[in-house]
Amino acid sequence: MKTIKGIACLSLGLMLAVPAFSQEKEEDRVKEAGEVVKEILDAPDKGIPKDLIDKAECVVVYPSVKKAAFVVGGSYGRGVMTCRRGPHLTGPWSAPTMMALEGGSFGLQIGGEATDFVLLIMNEKGAKSVLSSKVKLGGDASAAAGPVGRTITAETDVVMKAQILSWSRTRGLFAGVSLAGSTIRADDGANKNIYGKEISGQDIVFKHQVPAPPSATVLLRELNKVSPHHKA
Repeated sequence: MKTIKGIACLSLGLMLAVPAFSQEKEEDRVKEAGEVVKEILDAPDKGIPKDLIDKAECVVVYPSVKKAAFVVGGSYGRGVMTCRRGPHLTGPWSAPTMMALEGGSFGLQIGGEATDFVLLIMNEKGAKSVLSSKVKLGGDASAAAGPVGRTITAETDVVMKAQILSWSRTRGLFAGVSLAGSTIRADDGANKNIYGKEISGQDIVFKHQVPAPPSATVLLRELNKVSPHHKA
């Protein structure tokens, strides 16, 4: 009888520990994304042009993606996405939804080093398509490598036409990078881990059904400091 009770207690302990571990893992990912954004926005000369951030509807951050993550089929990089609040996506930034980054040629580009990726989604159509289904960059959504430099104008033909702009950072080197051929999507399983219930990315960023977790403090603070309002 004692053995049965012991097994039952152990099983219960494991059942409670797994969700807690999963939540902590996702919280750490959100914190890492916030640090990536802070470091990039604090870069004095090289970074994302501010007028692009002002015009963006959403920001997606994938911290510390490694080539090894793409060796086994079905593996992927994971990160977060936050969008402007309000009916026309013009206000401050929303609670983050967890996101997945899959496949594509960039796995060969980044080598064995950990690489941070930052994407700007430039219009509402692009934002909604990313959260409603898996989106292939360069196919389902037009994508381009983002320009680098605080003083560089964003009024270029490539930038104006792209729905999604992307950058990478490896060993402190920041540059625009093409992610054409890769796919991005909402990670609803990770959303359940961090918010404690079944909830879609659309409900998080568009319907604002959950408050931002404490782990998102740095991410949202830095974005609201640099670009508190959308500028069409």
